[in-house]
Amino acid sequence: MNLVFERSDRHAVQSPLMNYRQWERVTEWPLAGSALTFLAIYTWTVLSQPTGTSARVAEYAILAIWALFGIDYLVRLALAEQRARWCVRHLHELAIVALPMLRPLRLLRLLTLVSLLQRSIGGALRGRVVTYAVAGTAILVFVASLAMFDAERAAPAGSIKTFPDALWWATTTVTTVGYGDYSPTTATGRLIAVGLMVAGIALLGVVTATLASWLVQKVAEQDDANQAATAQQVAELTAHITALRTELASQRTTVATPVSTTPDARSDKHIR
Repeated sequence: MNLVFERSDRHAVQSPLMNYRQWERVTEWPLAGSALTFLAIYTWTVLSQPTGTSARVAEYAILAIWALFGIDYLVRLALAEQRARWCVRHLHELAIVALPMLRPLRLLRLLTLVSLLQRSIGGALRGRVVTYAVAGTAILVFVASLAMFDAERAAPAGSIKTFPDALWWATTTVTTVGYGDYSPTTATGRLIAVGLMVAGIALLGVVTATLASWLVQKVAEQDDANQAATAQQVAELTAHITALRTELASQRTTVATPVSTTPDARSDKHIR
C-alpha cells in the first residue's frame, strides 16, 4: 500500500513538468508560424506603409498574434513548478505580453524561431551554437533594419531614410565596425542601436568561443593520435627487447652447461 502511495505521489510530482513539456512540444510549431506571420506583416507595414482597411487588418492580425503569445505565456506560467524563477528566466516573454504597443519589443517574438531551430538541429553542442548564431544574426540584422527604418524615416534630422541605409547601418553595427555615416537620432532608434550593439558583442563572443573550441578539439585529436602511435611503438620495442633477452638467456644457459665424463675414461686416466 505504501508503495502504491509513493508511486502516485511521484506521478503527481512529475505530472506538472510532463504537462509543461508536452505543452511546449504541441505549441512550438504554431508559435513559430505565428512569429513568421508577424515578421511578414511587420515587414509589409514598414515597407509599404498601408492605410485605411489594410492598416486596420494588419493591426488586428498583430493583436491576434499578441493574444496567442499571451495565452501561451499564461499557460506555461500556470504549468511551471517554480513560477517566480520561471518569470525571471522569461523576462523577454513578459515584455512581449505586457508591452504590446511598443513596436521594437514586438520583434522579440522572433526569438521563438531561433529557439525552435536550436532544438531541431540535433544534439551536437557546437552545431547548435553555430545554428543559433547564424540564424540569430540573420534575424537580428533584418528586424533591426526594419525597426530602425520605421523609427528614423520620419525624423527631421535623421540620416536613415531608406531601408537599404538601415540595412547597411545594422550590418556595420552588429559587426562592431561602425563607420558613422548613418546614426539614429530618435530615442527609439537609439534604444534599438543599444540592443543591436549588445547583441553584436555577444555574437562576436559566441563565434570566437566556437572557433576556439573547434581548434582545441583538433589539437586534442592530434595529440591523441600522436600518443596512440607512440604507445604502439613503445609496445613493439618492448616486445623486441623481451625476445632478445629470452634469446640471450638461452645462449648463456647452453654455454654454462659442463661437459660430462664417463667413469671408464676417469679410470683409464688414473692408470696412465
